[in-house]
Amino acid sequence: MNHPRPKLNPLSSINIMNTIELRKQIEQNLLQISPKNLKTIAKFVEFIKQQENSQNIHPLLSETIAYKPASGQSVLRHAGQWVGDDLEDCLNFVNQTRGKVLANKHINPFE
Repeated sequence: MNHPRPKLNPLSSINIMNTIELRKQIEQNLLQISPKNLKTIAKFVEFIKQQENSQNIHPLLSETIAYKPASGQSVLRHAGQWVGDDLEDCLNFVNQTRGKVLANKHINPFE
């Protein structure tokens, strides 16, 4: 019984290559890419690195750190203990220099 041969993906040969050969092929392909697209590729590489780093960090955190909700006790221990006459100056400085922050756990430069 003859089975039809699967069509090979032109990139399937990449699976066979070792890391050094793959790096050389990527390097050769990069020589033919426009500067605009090189910037896009650089952003994508940074995105991949961040994902790999977060995958390496998160398992360790979940194994070693148990989440405990904040009680506020550490802050309350210091309530009413300000020493000095610069409290107003400090509060004004904080209010003047405070800015909005967008924290995105999963940064994706392509969104």
